[in-house]
Amino acid sequence: MNDRDNGAARQDLCRFLAASYYQPGPELAEEKVFDSMLGAATRIQPELAARVRRLGEAFCAEGVENLLVDYTRLFLGPFDAVARPYASVWLNGQKAGMGDSSMAVLELYREGGFEMDEGFRELPDHIAAELEFLYLLIYRENEARRSGEAEALKATSGLKQRFLDAELGRWIGPFTAAVKAGAQCGFYRELAELTDRFVKMEAGGNQEQKTPALSRARGFL
Repeated sequence: MNDRDNGAARQDLCRFLAASYYQPGPELAEEKVFDSMLGAATRIQPELAARVRRLGEAFCAEGVENLLVDYTRLFLGPFDAVARPYASVWLNGQKAGMGDSSMAVLELYREGGFEMDEGFRELPDHIAAELEFLYLLIYRENEARRSGEAEALKATSGLKQRFLDAELGRWIGPFTAAVKAGAQCGFYRELAELTDRFVKMEAGGNQEQKTPALSRARGFL
């Protein structure tokens, strides 16, 4: 596979991973999100494809009602969630609200020329928002590479590496470990493992170098 095909597959997989961290609903099956994820993962790496296949199978086997129960227990609470999906929890030990990591990631978003969608009801360092930002950076890398804009590619790749080194790459390991340890549904265990592997792959493979998956915008404009 050439760099262009690999880049397109990586951006697609990242976008669908972000969508999977929103409240589960039937639209994930109706919009064939897991089929699209499998197509992207197959173009990247056989091991990722195998995990995506298990992810889709687990979603169908569990059913939306069971997934909602596990989603709430893992990420929302009501009292003490198993794995709160915010960078500030894992990097600053903060239970809720805007922490230093929230402000730091907002600065990275602004540096990249991106703004949070006014309809987004979560904190800016939510796992879904950070994965969407990673998707946008991969997308911009691909566009710069396609058009031969060397300076734009260098700048975007540099911002992406700083984002992974200083932010997402620092907390994805403990967060996904907590999800795997605490999930009752196989779906969330598979999602956590897939997310951890993908983010670490991006963090380790960026040497040279909007929109979420579902029909309505959730994080970024």
